[in-house]
Amino acid sequence: MPERLKQLTRWLGQQLPGRPFELAPASSDASFRRYFRVSTPQRSLIVMDAPPEKEDSAPYVEIARRLGAAGLTVPEVLVSDLAQGFLLISDLGTDLYLNRLTDASKEGLYGDALAALRTMQRRVSTDGLPRYSPRMLRFELGLFGEWFLERHLRLRLTKAEQEVLEQQSTLLVESALDQPVVFVHRDYHSRNLMVVPGRNPGILDFQGAVAGPVTYDLVSLLRDCYVAWPEADVTRWATEYFRGLVAHGALADTDMERFLRWFDLMGLQRHLKAIGIFARLNHRDGKPGYLADIPRTLDYVYSAAARQTGLAPLHGLLEGWALRERHETALQTVGTTAP
Repeated sequence: MPERLKQLTRWLGQQLPGRPFELAPASSDASFRRYFRVSTPQRSLIVMDAPPEKEDSAPYVEIARRLGAAGLTVPEVLVSDLAQGFLLISDLGTDLYLNRLTDASKEGLYGDALAALRTMQRRVSTDGLPRYSPRMLRFELGLFGEWFLERHLRLRLTKAEQEVLEQQSTLLVESALDQPVVFVHRDYHSRNLMVVPGRNPGILDFQGAVAGPVTYDLVSLLRDCYVAWPEADVTRWATEYFRGLVAHGALADTDMERFLRWFDLMGLQRHLKAIGIFARLNHRDGKPGYLADIPRTLDYVYSAAARQTGLAPLHGLLEGWALRERHETALQTVGTTAP
């Protein structure tokens, strides 16, 4: 047994004295965190293993407190040991949104998720949270060029291409900074939402929360990297959300056209970042599974770039690079195929 797992098992024995338990992998994420399901005769729990030299668990504890206080369903932190990087938390089950979303269920499930998002934006404080700064936005956009174009596809950008990418990135950053600032989960999508009884959904993976653009979590949910819906549905859900914001006085000086442009450009920023991260997870971290989600995410990028005024230069680059075809070739090169 690896030493870290031995340390975790000893720690659990101290937290559950005299109570037998079984430990099994529950999930991992795109960071260094791992999650194990702890089965006891009385209940099922989750233990988070976040090595303190690689991950700071304090934000998880604080954001869980804020979300729970707002009436949202999140894991309850039962025991925290920040020095060792262990958290014992309640178990929200295994029923992921991703596995339950169908044409028949989507309205109800997205209705719940959008209602929870409204609560987050209205009731959860941004005090003390990092701000989605220009520097952070540009760093994220840079992941696309560094890890997807250069490392994964082995493209060498010309100076002219680099200049176009920089100019278009500036447009995306300016649009993000133009928006009202709210609590932003940053990964509010079908793999981090659980179907739970009562106050659905259960919300996971919130430790990276920031203060940022009002459309960020909305586009993360509706233009999900892991599941896609007809554009008519996405526009309808986004429009209804906008009307709810207006009704509560949150967007008094913004019309629907401007909001939907924010939504498109925010999605483009997020999806370029996600593609870069998916490539980085493969090439740096040895996690190739996310490469299968790149084609869907690329489709969002192509569509938004074609749809929005001012993004014709970016769309031209995308078409010229033939990214879909190059990605398929790269998959064969790294010996990875989509599931």
